[in-house]
Amino acid sequence: MTRWLIIPTFFVTLAVATMVALGFWQLQRKAENEMLLRYVSANSVKPAIAYPKQGPVSLDALHRKSSLNCLRVSKWREDSGSDTLGKTGTRYLAECVTEADGPGALIVAGISARPNQKVDWNGGLVSGVITTEPDRQSLIAKLFAKPATLRPMLVLQQGVGGLRTAEPPSLTKIQRKISNNGFYAIQWFLFASAAAIIYILALRKRLRAS
Repeated sequence: MTRWLIIPTFFVTLAVATMVALGFWQLQRKAENEMLLRYVSANSVKPAIAYPKQGPVSLDALHRKSSLNCLRVSKWREDSGSDTLGKTGTRYLAECVTEADGPGALIVAGISARPNQKVDWNGGLVSGVITTEPDRQSLIAKLFAKPATLRPMLVLQQGVGGLRTAEPPSLTKIQRKISNNGFYAIQWFLFASAAAIIYILALRKRLRAS
């Protein structure tokens, strides 16, 4: 192979290999979500359990009903979310102190149309459904780094402090993820195939002209 082909061939090969890896990663995520769907389908009709003190949350605990006593809110966090009617807004997450020593608890207190709202609630006995905190790892980190240990999170069955009730964890979201995983896997494989074919055709054209 002539020297002028080494660098472009290297980068095209690297790009194709990366896209193929992303495709297989999506297939792996699809299999994981299919297993998750089987577990949470059964969990949603099981009786309530004690709230997990720390992560990782076991598959047996996901989507189970639970309750806890929030002694006080140590910190409020905000992200986006939707209420039980599907109306989007600012989701308010409360970091709760549950005992003198320990990891505390993270709860989804509810949804509001306004960010930076002062929520008129500072603790109490609450009930809801167990899920995990949002995964904020980047795509690159998910591919190459050790998976983050996600804390348990309780989505309250009733909004507090004037907040609307947040949308609870649902099977529909997991089913949508499974569909998306399959679609993205096919997409990455098509991108890899297209990149390889385009480069091979361009290479043949260049070699014929030289």
